[in-house]
Amino acid sequence: MGYRPHTSYSAISQYQRCPLQYYFQRILKLPSDTVASGLVLGGAVHEALAEYHLQLQRIEGAGGPELNVEEVRWKLIEEFERRENEAKVVYGSRETRDGLIEQGMTLVEAYLKTEPPTGIQQVEQYVLVPLFNSAGDPLEKPLATVADLIYGDDDGVTIRELKTSKRAYNQQQVDTALQASCYANAVYQTRGVWPRIEYAVLTKTKTPKAQLLTTTRGLDDLGRLGDLVQTIERAVATGVFYPIESPMNCSGCPYRAECLEWKPTIPAERELVQLSHDQNGHHREVATC
Repeated sequence: MGYRPHTSYSAISQYQRCPLQYYFQRILKLPSDTVASGLVLGGAVHEALAEYHLQLQRIEGAGGPELNVEEVRWKLIEEFERRENEAKVVYGSRETRDGLIEQGMTLVEAYLKTEPPTGIQQVEQYVLVPLFNSAGDPLEKPLATVADLIYGDDDGVTIRELKTSKRAYNQQQVDTALQASCYANAVYQTRGVWPRIEYAVLTKTKTPKAQLLTTTRGLDDLGRLGDLVQTIERAVATGVFYPIESPMNCSGCPYRAECLEWKPTIPAERELVQLSHDQNGHHREVATC
């Protein structure tokens, strides 16, 4: 099967977060030899909980065997090591490798203490579905979506998204989350039903906690998603790439050196930079991502 051009939530959110980082990674495809510790931790926790969900699915389907918690823990270490072998991990000032792995274990333990999902249908399911704007016109590229967990029964389908976070989420965050709209679009396009969307948030506090928030989407939300993706695709096609500076964006960014050399090259970029300078009330000679 040949490669089919598509877009994804990760690409959309990256452009929203920092268009210049999007340009370096997805257009120029610059190599990166570093990775932020938070991404390594989050990926390791996801892999461990995917193993947990797969075990639950097998147990429910076959009536056994019993849950193997040690295998869940091993998956976390295995994924952590795989990611640190791919790139140098950039740790925070108070972080250590062993401390981060221990934190991941406590996050997994917090999740395992919650009521286990039943009726598991898919774990880490990848789907490629069409996307429409608010006018009902299909976008040229389909939308790729990977759901952490899909479960449910005759009463409905639920998609659960796993998150690791420094702090608890609030309801507004999930009600406005772009990723939830991507999930709703995937289920609606493939099954013709509206899913319930859950965010299982594992907080990286001194005593980790598992938080569960739910939200839903409708046709207007999918149309808005399509409009947003279409607008971003037009900006990318036009070559509009500029930095958005923030501690979250710049800390651990693998393209800092390239960003320091960046200058706007087209009128649209220059206008955006000038607007940013005018709003901030001052001019910066050098931008960082």
